[in-house]
Amino acid sequence: MLGFSKKNISEVEEIDFQIVKKRAVSGVVVLTGRTFFLSLLSFFATALLTVFLEPSQFGVFWIVSAVVSFLSYFSDIGLAAALIQKKEKLNQNDLNTTFVVQQVLVIFILFLLFLFSPALVRFYSLDFEGKILLYALGVSLFMSSLKTIPSVLLERNLEFGKLIIPQILENLTYNVLAVFLAWQGFGTRSFTYSVLARGFVGLIAIYVIYPWRPTFSFSKESLRSLLKFGVPYQLNTFLATIKDDGLTAFLGGILGGYGVGLLGWAQKWGQAPLRFFMDQVIKVTFPAFSRIQDNKDELRSALERSLFFISFLVFPSLFGLLALAPLLVYLIPKYIKWEPALIPLYLIGFNTIFASISTQLTNFLNATGRIKTTFKLMIMWTTLSWLFIPFLSYKFGVIGAAFGYALVGVSSLVVFFVVFRFLRFSFLRSFLKPLVASLIMFVTLYFLRIKLTISFFSFWVLLGVGGIVYFLLIYLMVGNLLIEDVKKSTKLLFGKKN
Repeated sequence: MLGFSKKNISEVEEIDFQIVKKRAVSGVVVLTGRTFFLSLLSFFATALLTVFLEPSQFGVFWIVSAVVSFLSYFSDIGLAAALIQKKEKLNQNDLNTTFVVQQVLVIFILFLLFLFSPALVRFYSLDFEGKILLYALGVSLFMSSLKTIPSVLLERNLEFGKLIIPQILENLTYNVLAVFLAWQGFGTRSFTYSVLARGFVGLIAIYVIYPWRPTFSFSKESLRSLLKFGVPYQLNTFLATIKDDGLTAFLGGILGGYGVGLLGWAQKWGQAPLRFFMDQVIKVTFPAFSRIQDNKDELRSALERSLFFISFLVFPSLFGLLALAPLLVYLIPKYIKWEPALIPLYLIGFNTIFASISTQLTNFLNATGRIKTTFKLMIMWTTLSWLFIPFLSYKFGVIGAAFGYALVGVSSLVVFFVVFRFLRFSFLRSFLKPLVASLIMFVTLYFLRIKLTISFFSFWVLLGVGGIVYFLLIYLMVGNLLIEDVKKSTKLLFGKKN
């Protein structure tokens, strides 16, 4: 039952090792299982939005979102992650200091955003609707920052059953409202109203679920302690922000709204399996790895099983999407306009193969305190991204940009061997078997697709054949262990949680 009384830090229990293990597994199951319909909602909402909106309108949203995401980096200095990763028990000074520092930073960022908005409007050639969207995303950033402490406390104790409720409400609000407004002809303003509504609903929901009462106090000692992990962590986040959102914002000046719209469409669908499955695992395993970082055998087992879980779900989803995308472009009404984005989709998908594994490996490095190693890796990825992608975009347009992302993806092989030096985990047990099964499934679907006529009947036939081929192959490779894991996951999903 949800409580409505004030939450004190003394009420936040420190959970033991066995509870960490159980909550980690159940957390992955809960986040994946109970967000399944949200992912479907997002999938269909995006499909409808790409029908109702033009590529240029999508491009404006991608550009403006990237600008605000880039600025949002400066609203945090890694204190939230430090609270989750901290070995010792948290105290009230840690929470109050983090809250105060973050709010000061967010307000300063919003001041800069409004001050320099005329320059941003001119640089990206934004119309009035784009400018209003920029302001709306800034306000949404402020509302999001107010949710930090309650979210951290729930995440630190792996109470993802509660944490997921605001996410459900936010996604429902955003997707339903955005589709309705786009259908009604609101264009870019569909995003404006939706992000504001999402921020407001999420803020109210998190404080109802975990009514932590902020107090404006500050402790230099707490700040100094948290910054030891927070600053290196935030430097990594800064590089990731430059590599991703900063680069997208820069590409807006090269490719324009239409080009970024095509690239954004390819990234949206090419990375959908990551958002669908991998994000849930990473959210759980960061605090879980942190709690068991001194137990090497448990770490190895947890890493291998988490990588297998990600690969088992991400790889077939990705390869199935890549095999069926050309068919869907012709089948869905008004979707033929996205045909130029198919080749970028394949290239982004190639990047996703590597990202699905390397992201969890860097998450492992962060959780176990090897933040400097991750920082060096982020320097490498950021440098390669800014070397290849803008140059190839300028020379070859959208396809060049996507090819640049594919090249950077190959460099992720480095992190595989970096982690292997720290922990001798098995590649075969972790991800190679699902990868082989998914590749065979893709080849099967490809040859069947070119022989079948373009129809929804063909689509469902291919979808069924792909599922049968993949699960048959993975069963032959993994055996009864797969069935046992499914039974355990089902029990955890519908059983009583600690």
